[in-house]
Amino acid sequence: MKNHFFLRRSALALAVCTCLGGVSGAYAQSTTGSINGSVPAGANETVVVESGTGFRREVPVDARGRYAVNQIPLGTYTVTLMRDGKAVDSRKDVTLRVGASSDVSFNAPATATATASDATSLGGVTVTGTALPSIDVTTVDSRTVVTAEQLAKLPLGRNAEAIARLAPGVVNNGANFQSDTGRSVASFGGAASNENAYYVNGFNTTDPLNALGGLQLPYGAVDQQEVYTGGYSAQYGRSDGGVINQVGKRGTNEWHYGAQVLWEPNWARASGPDLHYARTPASAPAGDLYQPKSQNDKWVTTVSAYAGGPLIKDKLFFFVAGEFEKQGYRNVNSVGTSTPASTNNYSNPRWYTKLDWNINESNILELTSAGDKREGSGTRYAYNYADRSRTGSIGPVNDTKTGGDFWVAKYTGYLTDNLTVSATYGKMTSKNYEQPGDYDPNLARVDNAAAQNPALNGGNLIQNNQVGDISSPDRGNKTNNLRFDVTYVAGDHTLSVGIDNVKSQVLDFGTVSPGPGYSWTYDQTTDPLAPIDNHAGRNFVPAPGLFPNGQDGYYVHRDININLSNVRSDQRAQYIEDKWKITDRWLLSLGVRNDQFTDYNPSGQAFITQTRPQWAPRIGASWDVNGDGSFKVYANAGRYYLGLPLNPATGAAAGYTATQQYYTYAGINPVDGTPTGLTPFSGVVSGNNSYGIPPDPRTVAGKGLKAENQDEYILGFDKTLGENWTYGSKLTWRKLNTVIDDFCDIDLVTAKANALGYTVGSTNSCYLVNGGHGNTFTLLDGGGNAFEVPLSRKEMGMPSTKRRYYSVELYAEHQFDGVWYGKFDYVFSRSYGNTEGQARTDSRQSGAAGSMDWDNRYVMEYANGDLGNDHPHVFKAYGYWQFAPEWQLSGNLQAASGAPEVCLGYFGGDDPDPAHYGSAYHYCDGQPSPPGKQGRLPWTFQVDMGVTYRPEWAAKRLAFSANVFNVLNQQRPTYRYPTKYSAPGTLNTIYRVPIYTQDPRYARLAVSYDF
Repeated sequence: MKNHFFLRRSALALAVCTCLGGVSGAYAQSTTGSINGSVPAGANETVVVESGTGFRREVPVDARGRYAVNQIPLGTYTVTLMRDGKAVDSRKDVTLRVGASSDVSFNAPATATATASDATSLGGVTVTGTALPSIDVTTVDSRTVVTAEQLAKLPLGRNAEAIARLAPGVVNNGANFQSDTGRSVASFGGAASNENAYYVNGFNTTDPLNALGGLQLPYGAVDQQEVYTGGYSAQYGRSDGGVINQVGKRGTNEWHYGAQVLWEPNWARASGPDLHYARTPASAPAGDLYQPKSQNDKWVTTVSAYAGGPLIKDKLFFFVAGEFEKQGYRNVNSVGTSTPASTNNYSNPRWYTKLDWNINESNILELTSAGDKREGSGTRYAYNYADRSRTGSIGPVNDTKTGGDFWVAKYTGYLTDNLTVSATYGKMTSKNYEQPGDYDPNLARVDNAAAQNPALNGGNLIQNNQVGDISSPDRGNKTNNLRFDVTYVAGDHTLSVGIDNVKSQVLDFGTVSPGPGYSWTYDQTTDPLAPIDNHAGRNFVPAPGLFPNGQDGYYVHRDININLSNVRSDQRAQYIEDKWKITDRWLLSLGVRNDQFTDYNPSGQAFITQTRPQWAPRIGASWDVNGDGSFKVYANAGRYYLGLPLNPATGAAAGYTATQQYYTYAGINPVDGTPTGLTPFSGVVSGNNSYGIPPDPRTVAGKGLKAENQDEYILGFDKTLGENWTYGSKLTWRKLNTVIDDFCDIDLVTAKANALGYTVGSTNSCYLVNGGHGNTFTLLDGGGNAFEVPLSRKEMGMPSTKRRYYSVELYAEHQFDGVWYGKFDYVFSRSYGNTEGQARTDSRQSGAAGSMDWDNRYVMEYANGDLGNDHPHVFKAYGYWQFAPEWQLSGNLQAASGAPEVCLGYFGGDDPDPAHYGSAYHYCDGQPSPPGKQGRLPWTFQVDMGVTYRPEWAAKRLAFSANVFNVLNQQRPTYRYPTKYSAPGTLNTIYRVPIYTQDPRYARLAVSYDF
């Protein structure tokens, strides 16, 4: 063993001491890897790399004995040293990792008498990709790569986000923000969970509306998944959180087939927790029971298959994979909803097809087509909460179709040994369809029926079966993505330049109120003589007790919601980068990116034009301390710009309607629960002045609006320990400089305009601004002429923008040695400030740039504190153990300290609701309540285990596996409802109710066969 280790390290020393000489040309979100290394210098030497797909490249060795083969497709390669056209040495089974460089060197002296027959043994060592430590000294980024082999062994959720949560610094979003296809999204390094980017085979699949998730591959089609948590190249942007990059499998010269069936039975799933009211409404049907989650059921069946091989050997290859997932649910929803109970069925078809054409040694073409969809239907039921039983069907659940498909073509040309070009173009189309299966066009929906006056409903809530707000059947998104990259190696410099353009559209976005165009919402105040909103003007809502039938504090409001629009955006970028090998041990990466963002309203007019240079410098360095790849120190600093998703264009730029009018009532219709005997006690009001008037595009955003951007600094090291261990540490610091959100204190803007001598003709409902900065607003006078109104940050009454994140990461990794693999990491971090970014976890607002933050100065008072995705202590461990030839045990442990508790109440002082926002201020019982002051949610411990049996009698092609998730069946809360009051002095019925908890324990059984 000692002699074997010495030979490996000797080979390694030569391999990596010059690995910086041929710097890798593969970067973040790429689909390629690189091979480089050194050979004993000699005349007429070349290196040939050949893969199982027939791909072949031959490159020269320079005068110092160094070579590099950049940007080659992923796969397993044989690397051969040639002298005078003859093979003199060879290294087999070199497996590439995406975006990384594999160092393959030849340490034996080459001789003129060497022959091909003894080439593979000359030197006494066969170097493989897995024999080298996992330290790549040619990179300066921070990332985790998970391979298909690891995915097949680890107990994981079958989606990109579950894989991403293996990476340090990545945590699940506690407010259960989900993508259109029903996947729970994650937060990277303190950023909001909609500030990440998703890629598949080099194509940007990020949701263009809210950036919540993106299309992804069938689980079994993933060859490798990169998870970037910082420090990535200037070639890529539009993320200040993290990046998820999936690379799909491809065909080889050997045909391979396989199939798998997975089953998550309901009988193996534990019951969920029941939720109980904090204040029981008088019309509650079952005491303090709010939602009996213990009655929910779920089952999942998944069938998948794949096939891949050569259509023309060494030339044309084909790979196809399909996955069909069927999910079934029996749900009981919270008291008072229009769907008390339901049975839901979801079909989730996913597919992936890839063609690879080796045109010749200098040109390759890749074509990818993939789909990731979700279709839902079901039946709605009435429910008796007292005896927990369904009482009959009340109609179908809305039919839904979400997700979509895309295609992408990529050309790579190796024009010379030093010049490589690549071009990528693709299109994505997705649906966001939701239509009622049975719909009464004359019925108004009733919400919050539990707040009805019990004297009028006999103590039993009365509601109807009307559907939720209705969307257009053509609602969806479109995206086009174009990239062009050129890489040139000039001595010690690897120069890259290129463009990265994305065009996106949202079609028929939004919803309208059902039935007659409005819905009814019941409510109650415990102080009938206190105004609901005590501000003079159009939003004034007086006390219900001053009007007939309001003496007990019961009232109802009629809600109208209308928002349908088509909008688009154009995001362009250019970059230049130089990876400079200063010495054999030092690499310096210097790059700069320039992003431009333009957003258009429903009329096709630009309302945000950020086309002036937005320079994003990226600087990184790597030091190979010992010169043998055993100890790497690295650092980088960079700026990252984030373009707005399209959601703000559908709101502030579109002129939507969201109004309420308040009434007391004398009766309740016993058939449909609608109020009767109405007495209005307010006019039509809107908390955000959203009265459906389309704004002039000049007035939508503050003049010179700056894109969200963040600065990041990283310092770390990686070091080998013995034969199989690698360990290291990393420090990260992130600072958000600018954020975009809506500002809705219209009176403040008009008052300044009047003070400047202007006559205001019209205003918007809200304006898009840089929160925490001064802004210049554009208003119109009575004749439609524009004028500007500047407001400093102090005049707006705002604190400075603040989001800070710092972390210390410690990790250790044991490479698989034929017996076991394991990785362990601990991250101490803090995420704090007064804005989470494009979303807000504590108020469950996932719409990009549309949270309550920065709406007015009152909601920002005492906003500074621990942010909703702050988990100071996170420990992760995962791995697998081949404890017998046919048996394998695997595990995945994650332990995290809880997120901050939040209490939102009415404003302190004499005016409890200065902005007409209700119980939405950072006050609790009249006292300041910044985030985190109320303590923290409990720690969560997630333990997942798996066992796999691969019998020898089936040549290990057949596998049986069983996974158990949340073995401890902990169901601790991850989110508590933060709003304390429903009216001044009236406790909210669900304050601090744990709306979301850990999923109950469940099991997955699987059988697969690979040939």
